[in-house]
Amino acid sequence: METVVVIVGAGPAGLATSVCLNQHSIPNVILEKEDIYASLWKKRAYDRLKLHLAKEFCQLPFMPHGRDVPTFMPKELFVNYLDAYVARFDINPRYNRTVKSSTFDESNNKWRVEAENTVTGETEVYWSEFLVVATGENGDGNIPMVKGIETFPGEIVHSSGYKSGLDFKDKNVLVVGGGNSGMEICFDLCNFGAKTTVLIRTPRHVVTKEVIHLGMSLLKYVPVTIVDTMVTTMANILYGDLSKYGLFRPKQGPFATKLSTGKAPVIDVGTVEKIRDGEIQVINGGIGSINGKTLTFENGLEQEFDAIVFATGYKSSVCNWLEDYEYVMKKDGFPKTPMPKHWKGEKNLYCVGFSRKGIAGAAEDAMSVADDIRSILATIKSS
Repeated sequence: METVVVIVGAGPAGLATSVCLNQHSIPNVILEKEDIYASLWKKRAYDRLKLHLAKEFCQLPFMPHGRDVPTFMPKELFVNYLDAYVARFDINPRYNRTVKSSTFDESNNKWRVEAENTVTGETEVYWSEFLVVATGENGDGNIPMVKGIETFPGEIVHSSGYKSGLDFKDKNVLVVGGGNSGMEICFDLCNFGAKTTVLIRTPRHVVTKEVIHLGMSLLKYVPVTIVDTMVTTMANILYGDLSKYGLFRPKQGPFATKLSTGKAPVIDVGTVEKIRDGEIQVINGGIGSINGKTLTFENGLEQEFDAIVFATGYKSSVCNWLEDYEYVMKKDGFPKTPMPKHWKGEKNLYCVGFSRKGIAGAAEDAMSVADDIRSILATIKSS
């Protein structure tokens, strides 16, 4: 099949890219490995999830949220928004298409994308002038290799497969990772009666959603260093020194840290209070080894657990199928070009949703990519 643009991924980034291209009447095809769009939101999000960012930072191009939508949306409301977005713009991804390889054919200056139809087992080949990688930052769940992990008799689950603390009532549960998912899962586990411990290796800023909303709004007008100072000061007033509870703060400010490392500040949903009250135990460092139910930590502590939840993020799988990834990506699956042109690669290769700025960043990328493709096509037509 031939088309002008092939988009890989039907998450918010891919949907937004297709809509922006359609606004310019540019033919495009979305290939999605799952059987539904936005599978991360529809299949891999835990029950109590609420969007930590205000609604104006969680909307896609050409369809802002209505006034009746609350500032901070629960997962179900955002999924409903995505459903309405797909219906309104009549987006029709090709589902159950797992891209196996993508290469740039120098002989005809086109991209050759090979995908497996996982329903029929057939291999499909797509040719396009442009290729957009829209699989986003959250690719495959990352469970680190730990010595002896295969001996653990209890349940091991990645945060993407976690649904509710109800499944872990009265169990000793270790949550590995002190980011937003890890801390919110801790809160959920504790609420359902699990004996909860969180393992934190990396320092993180802790803030409220209201403070982060204010900070993100100010970033439109004020330098990041000033905003970081204000946000850190407010966090100090609200929480004081949390280091005695095992919660350490990075030297960089929260927004500077997000931009440089991709690690977002922790938006507290009530976890800090439970840590202060001793309902959630904090261990700093990493896991040294596992022997049956007994985990030995890097600090020498030994403790038994019934289950482990790895909230250890995701790893990009782009380089597994994008053979010519070096045109736009580094080996880690993230853009090689710094912002703000991170989305543009060589040979008409683009990436959307890798800016470490969440849904708002994906929306910005989608508009930029569509405008760039329109400009290139217009130049070709006029020459």
